[in-house]
Amino acid sequence: MHRHLLATYDFPPVGGGIARLTGELAKRYPAGTLLVSTGRVADGATVDAELPNRVDRLGIESTRLRTVQGLLVWSHRLRRLAQAFDPAFLWCGNLKPAAFPALWVRRREGIPYGIMLYGTELLLLQQRIRRMPRKRVAARMALRDAAVLVTVSDWTRRLCLEVLAELGLGAGEIEVRTIPLGTDPLHFRPGVDTRAVRARYGLDDGCWLLTVARLAAHKGIDTGLRVLAALREARPDLRYAIVGTGIKQPELEALAHELGVADRVRFLTAVPDADLPALYNCAEIYLGLSRPVELLIEGFGIALTEASAAGIPVIGGLAGGIPDAVRDGETGLLVDSTDLLAVIASVRSLLADQDLGRRLGQAGRRAVESYFNWERVTADVQRTGAEFGVRRSPRA
Repeated sequence: MHRHLLATYDFPPVGGGIARLTGELAKRYPAGTLLVSTGRVADGATVDAELPNRVDRLGIESTRLRTVQGLLVWSHRLRRLAQAFDPAFLWCGNLKPAAFPALWVRRREGIPYGIMLYGTELLLLQQRIRRMPRKRVAARMALRDAAVLVTVSDWTRRLCLEVLAELGLGAGEIEVRTIPLGTDPLHFRPGVDTRAVRARYGLDDGCWLLTVARLAAHKGIDTGLRVLAALREARPDLRYAIVGTGIKQPELEALAHELGVADRVRFLTAVPDADLPALYNCAEIYLGLSRPVELLIEGFGIALTEASAAGIPVIGGLAGGIPDAVRDGETGLLVDSTDLLAVIASVRSLLADQDLGRRLGQAGRRAVESYFNWERVTADVQRTGAEFGVRRSPRA
């Protein structure tokens, strides 16, 4: 069986969607077939001990991997790992910084590599290559030498092709594949007992809207608060649970007070993964109302598939990669998340038609069981690595 090496900046116990993806790959690759190279973080050893595949953590903090010194240390360590492990393919969990040590290894050991791409980093890169010639040269080298680029949605793929064109890399010159993400249908499922989390987080028996997200400007949580305010007279039992942390929390809490709905909102921070399945089961509707804000956008939306796995109907925005995670009219409803009236109408329709919500939730569960799950994602990543994992001669 082919062995693969994974270099990644984001890896558990660090939070976020990229770390979730790389952690699931380390968990689901057959034992001994994946070696992970990443930085040192607190409690990393505890996470690593539970995985069937080895994690090699550098002697420097993960946050320093983006520095020049960190890149040099990582490049030399990754080369030594490649020589000892002899992988057929090297995966980069991120474009920056992982692609640059991978390029170093490719040119010295001849091991082909692939880069996983999500969206926001491509928007940032697009802006920088237009203004900074040195960034343009570095990005062109890292992307040009990759055997394959893997995007997590059709939107990310289109953006990737735009960036490649701006770098002068023609259509067909670099293989671009799309592997949509997913979740764990055994962990996230319907019918989970909610009594303990309701008591722990102060969730009464009202009708709960739910968002699980980093509290950032593009996540659309402010829109969810405005929806709650608009429907408070018609639905006095309506509540909103917001699970996550981020720099926008004070601003969002202030908005909830300004709108007069603070008593109906719960900001739940530091929630462990073990509590998430029950929290999803507390909700009637999941709100994933992300929209583009400056260079921030949702590349896919793993939380949307978690909600679907729990059998909860989803209302998602039309922007970015969300339409890849939500099948409009089948597993949820897609709406222009910048149009408050349209969002309110969508929420109102699901609250009024419980049968529709039930059908959407059940279809979402089936979609996760059959496709939007980490087993399928891992199989796609393994298969892609095997396809492009043909040893090439090192470049001078």
